[in-house]
Amino acid sequence: MSELNNKSLGKVGVLFGGRSAEHDISIMSGTGVLAALRAKGVDAHPFDPAERSIAELAAEKFDRVFIALHGRYGEDGSLQGVLEQLNIPYTGSGVMASAVAMDKIFTKRIWQTHGLSTPKYAVLTPETILREVPDELGLPLILKPPHEGSTIGITKVKGYSEMKEAYALAAQFDDVVLAEEFVEGRELTIAILGRGKDAHALPIIEIVAPDGNYDYQNKYFTDDTQYLCPAPLDEELTARIQQMSVEAYRSIDCEGWARVDVLLRKSDNQPFLLEINTSPGMTGHSLVPMAAKATGMSYEDLCVEILKSARLKIHTESK
Repeated sequence: MSELNNKSLGKVGVLFGGRSAEHDISIMSGTGVLAALRAKGVDAHPFDPAERSIAELAAEKFDRVFIALHGRYGEDGSLQGVLEQLNIPYTGSGVMASAVAMDKIFTKRIWQTHGLSTPKYAVLTPETILREVPDELGLPLILKPPHEGSTIGITKVKGYSEMKEAYALAAQFDDVVLAEEFVEGRELTIAILGRGKDAHALPIIEIVAPDGNYDYQNKYFTDDTQYLCPAPLDEELTARIQQMSVEAYRSIDCEGWARVDVLLRKSDNQPFLLEINTSPGMTGHSLVPMAAKATGMSYEDLCVEILKSARLKIHTESK
């Protein structure tokens, strides 16, 4: 689509910032998307739901919006529901898929019903006897808040004595805490574009972080982490992981775009699904643009392609 034709996309709102713990990353993502769309001739305007009301969103009369919000109130279905009510087409997954994908526990349950492998886990509450969890899942293990992203609140627990502190950290962000079996192996991520039978995987990226620690700092603010794209995997294994990722995406009824995170177990090359992000990062360090670039698609073209997929997902006769 030429820059002239991009005008036909109408008045576009780029939603970023928001009220989640990932506010700062969303600002980085949205700023990049806004600049990219404008560079391609799109009539794009910034909108931060943390600073402006739903009434103002309606008053802007956007023809469509690009959601560059991460985490709660932007990626969890709540904003998607508002946009459906306002009759504003939006990028990414719908209300239900967004809500499900935002909940790592519920996502794992759905994947299990579809026969897709994911690490063993336990749901921890204030009543849980923490000392019993390592007996069930082994050590080391991972503790994380199930509704946050960007490695916020996550701890790799190496001993029984670390459980209490790790639980307290994760519990700052959620009412329950997800304990997950630690899978030693390679970290992979797979970007998915499209909808339904047309959903397809982009080249796999392998993440090689310093000391194997892909934390918040190494994810966004250093150049020490290596990204191998396409990942050095044989053809058969690559195809298997990509297919598994597309099945994970479809099982939750995702659409538009998303990123699936996978661990490839060192001992036997068994892939395990970790989580799915329905509004992935679009910063200078982000992985979906990196995967798209490997196919010859620029950051700007990727933004336009995602924007073109914006639509309302809840159909009624009035529409």
